[in-house]
Amino acid sequence: MPRYRIRIEYDGGPFAGWQRQADRPSVQGAIEIAIALFSGEAPVVYGAGRTDAGVHAFGQVAHFDLDKTWDAFRVREAINFYLKPQPVSILDCAATLDAFDARFSAIQRHYLYRILVRRAPAALDRGRVWRVVADLDADAMAQAAKAFIGHHDFTTFRAAQCQATSAIRTLDGFDVSRAGEQILFRVSSRSFLHSQVRSMVGTLKLVGEGKWSVGDVAAALAARDRSQCGPIAPASGLYLDRVIYPPEFG
Repeated sequence: MPRYRIRIEYDGGPFAGWQRQADRPSVQGAIEIAIALFSGEAPVVYGAGRTDAGVHAFGQVAHFDLDKTWDAFRVREAINFYLKPQPVSILDCAATLDAFDARFSAIQRHYLYRILVRRAPAALDRGRVWRVVADLDADAMAQAAKAFIGHHDFTTFRAAQCQATSAIRTLDGFDVSRAGEQILFRVSSRSFLHSQVRSMVGTLKLVGEGKWSVGDVAAALAARDRSQCGPIAPASGLYLDRVIYPPEFG
C-alpha cells in the first residue's frame, strides 16, 4: 500500500480548522473528498498540525495511503483539480516511506504570526492579519519573547480545552521583527500546546503597548496559571509556516 506525503497551503478563514468535523467544513475533510473523487478510495489524511478555525498554512504536511500506486505528480494535479474552488492548494506530492508519519515524524514546527500596525483597514490581507491601530514597540516585544525560549511549563499559555497530557514544551526560537507596517513573530518548537502561539503573541502585544514590562511576561510564565495570560490573539494572523523532518524522509 503506497504512502504519499503532501505539502499544503490554505486559507483557514472558511474552515472550522484542520480536523474533519461531521457538520462543519474542514481542511482535512476537503482534501479527503478530493482524493476520493479522483481515486475511488476513501483514505484518511493525517496532518502534521491540527490548526484551529481561521488559522492558515504556508506549509502544512500530511500523509495518506492508497491501495493503487499512482504517479505523485498526477496525484497532486488530481487533488488540486477536485479541490477547486476551495482555498486549498497541494504544493507538492511525493511517495514516501511506510514509516513516515506527518505528525509523529516531525522534529520541528515553525509558526508565523502577522500583526499589521496601521489605522487603515486591511484590504488585500483582510482575514489574514491582526490589524492593530496603535503603534507597538517591536524591540520590547522581542526582548520579552526571549523568556519563552527553552524548556518551560507553559500552563499559563495553553487553552483551557487543551488535551495534551503535559504543559512542558521546549521552544527552539522566538523572533520578533518589524517589516514596514507589519510585526512578524516567528516561533519554532517540536510541538505546541493548544492556542499556545496565539496566547504568547496576545501577551506580547501588552508589552508592545507599554501595558506590561518585559519582567511581567517572565512572571506570567513562571505563574503556571492561565488567568495570568494576556488576551489571546485572533486566529486570522497565524500561519503554520513549515514542518521539518529527519533527512531519511527527504
